[in-house]
Amino acid sequence: MSYEVLVVDDEKDIRFAINTLLSDQNYIVREADTVKKALEEIKKKIPDLVILDVLLDEKDRDGIYVLKSIKEIHKNLPVIMISGHANIQIAVDSIKLGAFEFLEKPFNKDRLLNFIKRGIENSNLKQENFKLKKNLFFSNEIIGNSSQIVKLKQLIDKFSKAESRILISGPPGSGKELISRVIHQKSNRGDEAFGIVNGAILDPQHFDYELFGSEKDNLTNVGYFERNNRGTLLIDNIVDIPLETQGKILRVLSDQKFKRVGGNKEIVVDLRVISSTSKNLKDEVDKGNFREDLFHRINVILIETPYLKDIKDDIPLLINYFNKKISEVNNLKPIEINSKNIRFFDYHWPGNIRELRNLIERIVILASGNSDGVDKIISESLMLSSSKEVDTDSYEYPLKQAREKFEKNYLSIQLNRNNGNIAKTADFIGMERTALHRKLKSLGLI
Repeated sequence: MSYEVLVVDDEKDIRFAINTLLSDQNYIVREADTVKKALEEIKKKIPDLVILDVLLDEKDRDGIYVLKSIKEIHKNLPVIMISGHANIQIAVDSIKLGAFEFLEKPFNKDRLLNFIKRGIENSNLKQENFKLKKNLFFSNEIIGNSSQIVKLKQLIDKFSKAESRILISGPPGSGKELISRVIHQKSNRGDEAFGIVNGAILDPQHFDYELFGSEKDNLTNVGYFERNNRGTLLIDNIVDIPLETQGKILRVLSDQKFKRVGGNKEIVVDLRVISSTSKNLKDEVDKGNFREDLFHRINVILIETPYLKDIKDDIPLLINYFNKKISEVNNLKPIEINSKNIRFFDYHWPGNIRELRNLIERIVILASGNSDGVDKIISESLMLSSSKEVDTDSYEYPLKQAREKFEKNYLSIQLNRNNGNIAKTADFIGMERTALHRKLKSLGLI
């Protein structure tokens, strides 16, 4: 496949040199020597990439003006800015306005070709991600009506549009990545890239390469910071990143620029960083495992995610949501699942929402067309719940004592399920509130 590049420069020799270079690499090249011609070419047909000079034929409308116009027409079209009179401010302004790269004249041919290749690859990747998002199930909704989830939604709505850095803290599987995705989607950067780098699984010997990229023998590898420029980067398990690399991350957050490993050029970036952790970062600072200055830099806004066992009222909503969405993706009919099954509420869910989602996916796939298999899958997945253990043990007692053990266990579970609310518990089990109160008192539960 041949890609099309539009070269915009008022110097004929520059256009000729770039045209010759790209034509030899099988690119289709179009040219424009004025602001007016450049805008006409863009409107006539969108190219795969634009090479754009900063200084053009008009004083009031330069390459920066053309860049703004291009981004209004096609936000994700990669634009490489070039200039023989560049300064750092022009480079910064270009990147902030959406330029993919900035290159000073005279430029290295291999460097230009590398930028073009990466720019087109980046554009294609965004298009593929867009297609995937339309076809795959990404849980991008915050589900739940519990007070903790309502508060969480309010925080997300309040801070998504701001550029403040956010630290998301909570147990594994509680939705930290989901929250960061929703924040990104609701932000002004929602149409740009969203990336995730996991500090817990990166090779400790290559943290700098992964985050900042590298240069060697005219070959450039782009790191996470550069790859997600203008978008949002989630640094998951940030506490697992070495202290030395933490210091370099701090400088990027402070200065919005860095150098690739082995490179001399400062790369200017404009991106929002969200951090997440399953550990108490303040404790890690006290232990010397995390830099205090970086902690304060990333902890501008703190969002804490709850354990699933603390929001059990939301379990039926989550089950029904996952059942519907996972069935749609797999072209299956939703399985009949009793979302009020006592096992769901008796279980402590150490894997939190992720564990529940995985269980529902298992049910949808394995029990497809066989609703009788649902209970078996739940039992095998959650192992024996305490209620079943009591049922088995009850055979060792006289009827009256066995009944009391069952009632005590059953009512204890129902109370936990309703967060100790006697009125809600009485309504669910079909008992008068005062009668339930007396029963709970007689069993020693209150």
